[in-house]
Amino acid sequence: MVYFFVVKKKHLRYLQQTHFIMIKVNEYYDGAVKSMAVENKDGNFTVGVVEPGDYEFGTATIEIMTVVCGEIDAMLPGESAFKTYKPFESFRIEKGEKFKMRVAAPCSYRCQYI
Repeated sequence: MVYFFVVKKKHLRYLQQTHFIMIKVNEYYDGAVKSMAVENKDGNFTVGVVEPGDYEFGTATIEIMTVVCGEIDAMLPGESAFKTYKPFESFRIEKGEKFKMRVAAPCSYRCQYI
């Protein structure tokens, strides 16, 4: 079930400054990678799901990716091979870098932006 809320522009700033969580949905690679971006008083992060495939992403800020469920094979900047990350394992990508991900089965992640 999907809920939609209409917010008048004059109330948007108030909602962003209070405890309410504002969520933005992002899709990449024709919907094979989907994430929900959250900005609140605790910081900025996304939670997402990834279908099997090979992907490359760039970073606009420092990112710390943590696998929640499944496995992600990642090749980080400066590395020549993929490394497998399992649930609750994290990797860090610096600002302005590109990294590759290879996923064999559906998985989920959390990405914190610093």
